[in-house]
Amino acid sequence: MTALRGVSQDDFLGGAIKLYQPEEGYRIATDTVFLAASINYLESDKILDMGAGTGGILSCLVARTKDKISDNIFHGIELQPELLTLARKNAAENNFGEIIEYFIGDIASPPLTCAPNSYHHVISNPPYLKKSGATSSPFETRAMAHMDSHICLEKWVHFCLRMIKPLGYLTLVHRADRLDDIIAALHGRAGDIIIYPLWSAKEKAARRIIIQAKKGSKGNISLKPGLIVHTSDGSFTPQAEEILRNGAALNITN
Repeated sequence: MTALRGVSQDDFLGGAIKLYQPEEGYRIATDTVFLAASINYLESDKILDMGAGTGGILSCLVARTKDKISDNIFHGIELQPELLTLARKNAAENNFGEIIEYFIGDIASPPLTCAPNSYHHVISNPPYLKKSGATSSPFETRAMAHMDSHICLEKWVHFCLRMIKPLGYLTLVHRADRLDDIIAALHGRAGDIIIYPLWSAKEKAARRIIIQAKKGSKGNISLKPGLIVHTSDGSFTPQAEEILRNGAALNITN
């Protein structure tokens, strides 16, 4: 196939899948792979990725669980047309086109095909930075993916919860320093909250966290030991390597 200008095709999960992404701007990070690995997929679960980007989360999830999948039950919503085009291409070229379907839209203008209260699980990697006080990336795709724009994090979380069936799950990956904002957004709407830190290295702070909550539950918050991502020399730990290279699952309930 002719190379796409300004786009690279990169290996993920040890080459099990290949994903197109912009050479500059929005790029798939390890957060994406860890989030996908944390989803305990059950057969016939209907799943939505809110803010799908180039489709990294659903592609990684399907690659790990495709033997269980019997129907087209994975949906993604993405606002930026250039990223949406790559997400659809990634699904098609990894032979996931009959499983994953992407739609253009956002929280303010969601696609009608994606109905509220219809998903067993919503997953998302919301924009990380508050618009006020943050320096925007010069690359528009990255700036929109990484910074609150017209949608604040609270509204993002509330929309995701609205899309979930009663007692279904929301799983996010986000910056550790925005944990209070997420907990506040979940208050009164979801419980059985799991906080799973992604430690940069042993004895270093966690920069990222995975948060899972059950819609409509009144259960308590549980802080888990988390995953140490890097060793002292900067390489990946064996557990992180298994997830990133070999498609291993990440059990965030332990």
